Amino acid sequence: MSTSKRYGGYRSFSYLEGGTDYVPFELSDELERVEPYLLPLSTDEEARTAALVERCIFVSLHEHLGVFPARIEETPEYVRHGRMATAFEGLSASHWDCVFDNLMDGICTIHSRSGWQWDDVLHDLGMRLCDLAHQDFVTHCLRVADIRRAHEEGGVALVASMEGAAMIEHEVDRIDLLHGFGVRALGITYSESNALGNGLKERRDGGLTAFGRKAVERMNKVGMLIDCSHCGDQTTLDTIEHSEQPIILSHIGARALWESNRLAPDEVLEACAAKGGVIGIEAAPHTTLTRNHRTHDLEAFMEHFEYIVKLVGIDHVGFGPDSLYGDHVGLHRLYASNLSIKESRGGGGRTDQEFTPVPYVKGLENPTEGSRNIVRWLVKHGYSDPDIEKAMGANAVRLLEQVWA
Repeated sequence: MSTSKRYGGYRSFSYLEGGTDYVPFELSDELERVEPYLLPLSTDEEARTAALVERCIFVSLHEHLGVFPARIEETPEYVRHGRMATAFEGLSASHWDCVFDNLMDGICTIHSRSGWQWDDVLHDLGMRLCDLAHQDFVTHCLRVADIRRAHEEGGVALVASMEGAAMIEHEVDRIDLLHGFGVRALGITYSESNALGNGLKERRDGGLTAFGRKAVERMNKVGMLIDCSHCGDQTTLDTIEHSEQPIILSHIGARALWESNRLAPDEVLEACAAKGGVIGIEAAPHTTLTRNHRTHDLEAFMEHFEYIVKLVGIDHVGFGPDSLYGDHVGLHRLYASNLSIKESRGGGGRTDQEFTPVPYVKGLENPTEGSRNIVRWLVKHGYSDPDIEKAMGANAVRLLEQVWA
């Protein structure tokens, strides 16, 4: 049950001896790195929230479950050792039954400076799965039945995901290999272009390439969920059109509310939904701002949710907060180039897009806090139980039942 996780206290790599088998780092507190925030509810709202958490499957479509160093400036050295801890304690206090974990993502620079290399991503994936194999609270999710079992048994199903496909280079069979290694969601591109198509940082988007079309066909055949969250608009539209299966925009927002390459125009959101896809709302620092909410917080995030619900309907919207356990703002400063932070933000100096920087996103600081506050916000704002169930996980489960092998 979501309200009673069966966590037994396991800590990452506790089967090894720190200082002998690996270099230990002081890691961030998984639950109280900053002052926790819980959206206030009435007694009746609390009861309703508890019932929803107990009954419904909650799915986060995009997170990073690694625990970062308490001193964020140590992250490059921490990453170089290729042994990122998983936030088991944090997950045990969350409401998520299933989480799409995108691992080291754009900072996966274990063996190279640029990252996203085949050896890098396999090292990261293998190390994380080895850690998971030494405990039984978080399970490696390979099929929808694993999600249902996690909910019933008080565990968490972890879906291994990759935000971009640069590591497959020009080898379409590497899609099969990634699926064989347990990856179940793959982005067409990260912010940079690759052999498949154009990323969001490019000034000109030529769309899906011939090889990209071949890769989309292979992902359809093997049962891999396709993600276009970091693609250029035309590349996304081409992917939606070419794919036989619906796709996902796992962590994104509405460009109509805030001009940014990181957010999608209505045309893209509508095309995704029309094909049966699901759109997850993003919450990484300074992404889902709005002109009404220029300080990034829960209200800004939920304004994007409500706009997209009105645009495409509740059946096609979910949540992919893209949060982590550590100093997310500090991480963006350290890896501004690797994560294409400057290129993904729009505005062009426009005064109507000035905003107040925050040290963290209040209410969405990490996957645990987000899992609690999103459902509380929906209850507080009068959404029906069926609509909350859809947005919190049922839409995602429906999509996975269609797409996964």
